[in-house]
Amino acid sequence: MRRMLVGALVAVGLVAPAAAQAQTLRMMKSIDAPHYDGQRTTWGPTSDVVNMFQDTLVALDWDGKTPVPYLAKSWTVSPDGKLYTFKLREDVTFCSGKKFTSADVVYTFTRLKSEAIKGPFAWRAGTIKELRAPDPYTVEYELVEPFSELLLQLTMFTNSIHNKDSVEALGKDYGIKGADGTGPWCFDTWQPRTEIVLKRHDAYRWGPSLYANKGPVKFEKLSIKIIPEDSSRVAAMMSGQFDLTTQFPAQFIAQAKAAPTIQVQQANPNFQLLYYGFKTTRPMVSDRRVREAMSIAINRAEIARAILQGNADPAFTIVDPAALDYAAGTKDIVKEDLERAKKLLDEAGWKPGADGIREKDGVKLAPRVYYTQAGNSGRVAEAIQGYLRKIGVDWRLNPWDSTIAPIKMAEQDYEIWSVTVPYLSAGDLMNIYFDSRNIPTPNRMNWKDADTDEWLQLGRSALTAEDRAKNYALVQDKVMREHLWIPVLNINMHMVSNRKIKGGKPHMIYQNTFYKGLDFSL
Repeated sequence: MRRMLVGALVAVGLVAPAAAQAQTLRMMKSIDAPHYDGQRTTWGPTSDVVNMFQDTLVALDWDGKTPVPYLAKSWTVSPDGKLYTFKLREDVTFCSGKKFTSADVVYTFTRLKSEAIKGPFAWRAGTIKELRAPDPYTVEYELVEPFSELLLQLTMFTNSIHNKDSVEALGKDYGIKGADGTGPWCFDTWQPRTEIVLKRHDAYRWGPSLYANKGPVKFEKLSIKIIPEDSSRVAAMMSGQFDLTTQFPAQFIAQAKAAPTIQVQQANPNFQLLYYGFKTTRPMVSDRRVREAMSIAINRAEIARAILQGNADPAFTIVDPAALDYAAGTKDIVKEDLERAKKLLDEAGWKPGADGIREKDGVKLAPRVYYTQAGNSGRVAEAIQGYLRKIGVDWRLNPWDSTIAPIKMAEQDYEIWSVTVPYLSAGDLMNIYFDSRNIPTPNRMNWKDADTDEWLQLGRSALTAEDRAKNYALVQDKVMREHLWIPVLNINMHMVSNRKIKGGKPHMIYQNTFYKGLDFSL
């Protein structure tokens, strides 16, 4: 067994003298990102690294719901919910040594909202009317309309604070060759698809209240290796070549829990949905009956048990029942039923051909399916492909490497795509995907519906929790009955580490269990 593990490690170049990395925290993940500019993407593989070297005005506490002071030490909100006045810390510096002030906050959100950036997550900052810096440590953040989850959304990576000097100096290479930040780690080097190296921010002393250690971090460097192969990541952790990973293959979690040198911690709470979405403007999947047929023809429990080894729960709704503003009335819309699926396809005019695959007007029911080839994605896609062949649907699977998957999805040349999306609440999830302003991405369904847009707007601007929940329930009901997505699994999230690593606790924010890493030590 040991010979096999060492062989796997040598094959991917992971064996190195332990003494040479004594002051380096060694992490690995399965997916790299196309860049590390958090304002220009929705991509989880960008966010986890951005959260390490850049900071937000507020941080998210362990409960996944409560914003706590960070770069902003306090704030007040006007009675009409439109004006937030933030008082900033006066002891913060960027990795470059530049002093952090209110001018950096104004620049950051002006850039996020600019036409040049067209930030896909810009909505997370609310509809800004004006940003003012009356003094170096005060920001007046004025909205056009109330945003019921502004403070929650300001914890997200897309709202991290940027240094104008760094952005302008690097130009189109910002987030590729470097990026400045006020985080506990500093961007050092990046070899795409190979390794990201961050170094300690020695001046850092402003960690949020959720950490005992306010800074600096206890390691000189953080090396994050990109190891796509599941077997190699398992071998690396089991043999002690790495200190931790937040992307340990689910099918080996039980094995990791039994290993004497490994500790497994599950993030709680955690809302992370694996789904397949339909591009409703493509003729093959424009009919709601076709979409419903595919959704009800699969066996989610079998997929959770056989592929995720029980480390996921079957998802029959787009919002987890434990999430804020979940609409309980949606729980019975998706009912697995193979015979009903066949009947729906018959009604939609798709008839079985000689080879068993359905046809209509000379066209095979063979939708093109795009997904990122990493982790469990391939096995889940193949399992669904097998179920759907039983009803005469031939999924054409197109896996893509993580560094080009966003580019391929932006080309729009497919019927179905899949990602695993992390979120904080029902409103968080639905404002990302179902608002027509977010066409063509992340609203890849090209879903443009006046009712949906109105209810989302009313939920966002609600001044009471009751009004917010009421409107978000209407959105959930409509998009579920339209079968815009196939919800498949609610994925558990783990952090797997060597037992010699102390103090680590997994966070839940946007798949970023490591988050800041301030309490980690040997």
